[in-house]
Amino acid sequence: MSENPAQYFKKYRSSIGFSNQSDAKQYLAGKDVTPGIDFSYINDLNKRIEGIIGKINAVADSSYKRSNLSKFAEDYIYTPYNIIKSSGLLSRLNNQGRRPESVLFSWLRGYTVAEYFTPAFSKILDVKLSSITQIGDDDFRNIETFRRSPKADLEIKKNGKLIRVEVQSGFQGINDIKEHKVREARRVYEDTQCRTICIHIDLFNGQVAIVQLDTIQGNDVNWVTRQQMEGQTVFSIDQNYFKWRLLDEFPVFADLELEL
Repeated sequence: MSENPAQYFKKYRSSIGFSNQSDAKQYLAGKDVTPGIDFSYINDLNKRIEGIIGKINAVADSSYKRSNLSKFAEDYIYTPYNIIKSSGLLSRLNNQGRRPESVLFSWLRGYTVAEYFTPAFSKILDVKLSSITQIGDDDFRNIETFRRSPKADLEIKKNGKLIRVEVQSGFQGINDIKEHKVREARRVYEDTQCRTICIHIDLFNGQVAIVQLDTIQGNDVNWVTRQQMEGQTVFSIDQNYFKWRLLDEFPVFADLELEL
């Protein structure tokens, strides 16, 4: 008992093989043991994404219904997945401690839904499909693609102007826009005069909102704090922003009330 407690603790940890506290904590908590990737589970999740798209397409209005779902699934579910898998990124998908399979599912589901609706976006915004810049294959090999960023997902050219488009998909009936997305949109407009809109696809309720992010004011009544999101401030999308019901034909640009 000649040593003081701190000296003894250090000596003890050293004797069982740990030169610093961090390594000992990791070892004792089992946090350095990573589970293997469950490819069977991923297969089932990919099939679920295909099923979600199938259900949407089955009830879609003829104005945006897809004709070849098998090819669509191959191009926008299985090809991206195979690129991600072959690039060795799966084990690195661990946002907020979630399993890689879950991170992949969330990302790929959102990506696939956005791709499904992109031709409809071009018609709603009255621009050519070729004017929409989409995520390229090279991005599937980049871990940064899967990390949260305030940067918009798509860019379009309309009347010679560049417009950013943030695409979101909601699956639980909670329709929010994170505060940092709005801040980024305002910053981009102040710096470059480039507008940003958010297209939010609420698949739980079958509706689509179109919100111009750079015009949202800091004192807007729709700013709320979500306790279930660790007290984050979000912009709650008012029902008036929902301009399209998915069982109906898509709206025309003049009805969107945008300042583009």
